[in-house]
Amino acid sequence: MHQLTIAEIILGLRRKAFSSTELTRHLLDRIQQLDSGFNSFITVTEERALAQAKAADQRLARGEAPALCGVPIAHKDIICTSGVRTSCASKMLDNFVPPYNATIVENLNAAGAVTLGKTNMDEFAMGSSSESSYYGPVKNPWDTNCVPGGSSGGSAAAVAALLAPASTATDTGGSIRQPAALTNTTGLKPTYGRVSRWGIVAYASSLDQAGPIARTAEDAAYLLSAMVGYDPKDSTSLNRPQTDFGKGLNNALTGLKIGIPTEYFGEGLNPGIADRIQEALREYEQLGAQLQDISLPHSKLAIPAYYVIAPAEASANLSRFDGIRYGYRCQAPEDLRDLYRRSRGEGFGEEVQRRILVGTYALSAGYYDAYYNKAQQVRRLIKQDFASAFEQVDVIMGPTTPSPAFKLGTKSADPVAMYLEDIYTIATNLAGLPGMSIPCGLVDNLPVGLQITGNYLDEARILNIAHRYQQVTNWHTASAVAV
Repeated sequence: MHQLTIAEIILGLRRKAFSSTELTRHLLDRIQQLDSGFNSFITVTEERALAQAKAADQRLARGEAPALCGVPIAHKDIICTSGVRTSCASKMLDNFVPPYNATIVENLNAAGAVTLGKTNMDEFAMGSSSESSYYGPVKNPWDTNCVPGGSSGGSAAAVAALLAPASTATDTGGSIRQPAALTNTTGLKPTYGRVSRWGIVAYASSLDQAGPIARTAEDAAYLLSAMVGYDPKDSTSLNRPQTDFGKGLNNALTGLKIGIPTEYFGEGLNPGIADRIQEALREYEQLGAQLQDISLPHSKLAIPAYYVIAPAEASANLSRFDGIRYGYRCQAPEDLRDLYRRSRGEGFGEEVQRRILVGTYALSAGYYDAYYNKAQQVRRLIKQDFASAFEQVDVIMGPTTPSPAFKLGTKSADPVAMYLEDIYTIATNLAGLPGMSIPCGLVDNLPVGLQITGNYLDEARILNIAHRYQQVTNWHTASAVAV
């Protein structure tokens, strides 16, 4: 049963081939047996999962169940879950148990989804390898000596290892798409504001966006349909009609114009990945699409702009963790200053401290205009590049990552090398656009991801484009070699 997609689970539950309780029990047993090798979960909610599965079976028996009723999923441990620890993979929040659910958890609960547990991640979502977790690094099921990407590495690894059919995740600069690419899963970052951020612990508020990681585009469409919706508790939430993202999945791609940024195929891209991307593009030509070279001239500035804006917002957002209201508090402080200094110094990991320091510096008197304002100006230029491109093409495609999964520990001591792992994904967040990564081949027996970037609010189209590719290829069905 662990090999079933969400679409197959929905069908099986309604045909009574198995119950949600049976499926949930099977996956919980699998997590217990195998996850010590991947470290993809921080918390497993066995009792709650079985109770939710029993309730789902009752709804199914009454014939009043929504689409996701009885489907087991996991949640990234940055998303608040009432009565269940939400740690952000940090010592700072090791003992934090929220009294409320994030809006997306409420939405998925209402849809009848079953929560298996909370997945591991980079601390406070700051990283590209899921190695900075207080609970130890996540390991890639395709090669446990390699990273699964980050920051949503636990969500991606759990899906790749067939421990859960899907998981929620968050993406600030590529944290859904990059781990999806490195683990042969399908990950979607929606348009900024499509999914409520209320109840998701903030990293960079103008960039953060939640989305699904699943095995197929069809499964991602099921999850996204339940996750989206206007939320008055989130001032950035978009008030748009509820959408069924599965309706147009089988639309033909004849005449689709695909833009290929020349900047994405230069120095730094692994030649094997370039070959896999070109092969995928040829498949799209066979499906009736047209390829067109385009330019995103300011894309090379995305990383420096991001690593000013995101740390600046993080320095403000993380100031609430002071050792007084909630979270970690140092022992026997000498005075209030010592309480602040030691609680934050002992509670935050090295990468989080680095980004707080960078962000505070960028916002300080005398440097705000030189750094933060300048980065926001660059952000506007990047957004204009995309707007110009979408006057010529319907979607933009290219590699998700510059290389396949790298070995654990090889980049953790070199922040710049780690930051460059997001070189193709960050611009999408700066522009607030939807993007996704889908499996498109292997290099040295490690997965490769094809990135599809859509225009504003164009999730339905990119899901359709991804689904049609997955109908004529089988890369997304390949299993992790270590499973």
